[in-house]
Amino acid sequence: MNPQTLSDMRKSYELAELDDAHLKDTPHEFFQLWLDEALKAQIPEPTAMTLATVDSHLRPSTRIVLLKGLESEGLIFYTNYQSRKGQELAGNPQAALQFHWIELERTVRIEGVIEKTSDAMSDAYFQSRPRGSQIGAWASPQSEVLQNREQLQSEVTRLEQLYAHQPIPRPTHWGGYRLVPQTWEFWQGRPSRLHDRVRYQRRPDALGATWAIDRLGP
Repeated sequence: MNPQTLSDMRKSYELAELDDAHLKDTPHEFFQLWLDEALKAQIPEPTAMTLATVDSHLRPSTRIVLLKGLESEGLIFYTNYQSRKGQELAGNPQAALQFHWIELERTVRIEGVIEKTSDAMSDAYFQSRPRGSQIGAWASPQSEVLQNREQLQSEVTRLEQLYAHQPIPRPTHWGGYRLVPQTWEFWQGRPSRLHDRVRYQRRPDALGATWAIDRLGP
């Protein structure tokens, strides 16, 4: 595909609109509504989200993680604490998430601060995982250089033998994170690139925290 072909590509977004009357008081409630619609539509990987972090030199990086919990306080995912993203979050807990439900012509962006979940929550989720995934959490030196694929498979085999007749404990280097949102943005595609964009921003007050709601230019 040559550059001219790429520049000529067009898509008109016409499935829906984001009307102010449909908004909820909190972004958590509105996100739950959109997530339910994504699940009902049976789109591929509706819980997949892009996680953005920055390193000590302020160089950004992204990767896909899966949403594994939704609370009023934040969004939860699990990973290796020693991975690149884990090291970057340890140095700078500011992070962002993005969902792209292209089949619904929708995007949700969330910015906030990362914190670790409790050990009890991480333990409970780890024990709910398939046994192969539990082994994988132990076997993978995530983000480190491997000599070859056989190195990884050899470690899997060793661990399968080690834990053949017993439960697999959660590695201390593996567990959950919670992103506590400060800002949410909901994007609905519209014709002629006149998209709907609604932003919720956390606004501390004497009663705790409320949300300022603004419509943004497309």
